Amino acid sequence: MTGWRNNFLRALAERAVSAEMGDELLREADLEAAERGLPPEQIFGPATAYADQLARALRVPSGSPLALAEQSSPALRLNGISKRYGRRQVLNDVTLEVRHGESVAVVGANGSGKSTLLKVCAGTVKPDAGTVERTEHVGYVPQSGGTAEFLTATEHFELFAAARQNSRRRGRATGERLAASLGWSPSSEHTAGQLSGGIRQKLNVVLGELSGPDLLLLDEPYQGFDHGSYIDLWTQIDRWREKGTGVLIVTHMLGDLDRVDRIIELDSPED
Repeated sequence: MTGWRNNFLRALAERAVSAEMGDELLREADLEAAERGLPPEQIFGPATAYADQLARALRVPSGSPLALAEQSSPALRLNGISKRYGRRQVLNDVTLEVRHGESVAVVGANGSGKSTLLKVCAGTVKPDAGTVERTEHVGYVPQSGGTAEFLTATEHFELFAAARQNSRRRGRATGERLAASLGWSPSSEHTAGQLSGGIRQKLNVVLGELSGPDLLLLDEPYQGFDHGSYIDLWTQIDRWREKGTGVLIVTHMLGDLDRVDRIIELDSPED
């Protein structure tokens, strides 16, 4: 029980819950566990997941992210986007909007064009029809790729910082801080090609956020993540929203759609 309690308090602190509130939440958990005669992990589940759930609930009354999003300008606006590859229609007349401080999920069957849609949003794929309006400062996290095989994580941080005319030192410091928020401490020795799939995807997430973009495009960014890292990612998404960043995320994890403001479902693919 002591291990669960310690993990619970630590997870609450990492999610910016005050020590006083954390102690109160722990007392309530202890009381319920005593009344039911069961250890807390059997009642509430893993300490980190339960802390994350409570931290999100505590933020709801303030209502700031969505309330601000409703009043803010669009970070992204698509109107009538269509895309065909050969005879196959991938996207057909897609219209959507993501405002600053808002998170929007894109869902749909395999092959429904979710990744193509994000590439259109990022500007790496040109649509056959329709218009794209987006804020100038965009971060894009692809489902795969996006990193250079023979560069270390630190070298990636420095390179991406230089692209925004920031110093290498600032790039390194920012990258390491963002990596820590995902439970990762980058090695200065291992190149991207030597990293596991999950760690490499964490590198992609950090690079997408590195320069503090106004719009983040995430294409199933949690590939290869363990449960703790997956929870940390959604906590990061909440923080981005609170800072006024618009977030568009492609996901097939339907159990977490209560964590976004709106859902866009793409039609099933057609031959």
